Amino acid sequence: MEKLCAVIGFTKDMIESLLTKKEAIQCSGKIYSEEHRWKFNIKNDIFRVEKHPMDCGKLILTINRIPMGEWFKEQFDKLRQSLRRPTEEPRKSRGFKL
Repeated sequence: MEKLCAVIGFTKDMIESLLTKKEAIQCSGKIYSEEHRWKFNIKNDIFRVEKHPMDCGKLILTINRIPMGEWFKEQFDKLRQSLRRPTEEPRKSRGFKL
């Protein structure tokens, strides 16, 4: 979990706060996703380490109560949708004018 937090871009103090003190942190800036190879903007988002809902022995990092992996997927889908240009319908041919 510590390595994951470091890859995302958290400072040592933030990692200590999350893992040792088990406090939620609120921050703004950019976080990096290795899976998507992209830095996502965050603004006053709340990060917390919680127990995995399926396996009580594991911990997960959540962003605004959403597991981090799902949050990254949502943000990446939003990014892809904003980059796509709506396709215009091809104009129908009116034939030749003489």
